Amino acid sequence: QVQLVESGGGLVQPGGSLRLSCAASGFTFSNYYMNWFRQAPGKGLEWVSQIKSGGGITSYADSVKGRFTISRDNAKRTLYLQMNSLKPEDTAVYYCATTGGAKGQGTQVTVSS
Repeated sequence: QVQLVESGGGLVQPGGSLRLSCAASGFTFSNYYMNWFRQAPGKGLEWVSQIKSGGGITSYADSVKGRFTISRDNAKRTLYLQMNSLKPEDTAVYYCATTGGAKGQGTQVTVSS
């Protein structure tokens, strides 16, 4: 079955960087658009970024544009999110998800001094 496993979260100071990874299995990863979502404490799920199946076309929420970069390695069946210039408001659980609605268990990102 579809399995998505996120990793790379942690505690980082404002202005710092983190790189999230999402290992995919159980489906033909290279055929799917992939997304990152996040959910901050007490808030709803927020879409963060999308990358098309070939990897050449990406899109971002305005709140992260210019700071986050989504990428993928179809040979490794892995999705990435490079997060730079992190802000306290980026604190959330980050999920990778297929456009079909499957998502992983999430990885916690905390931005705090």
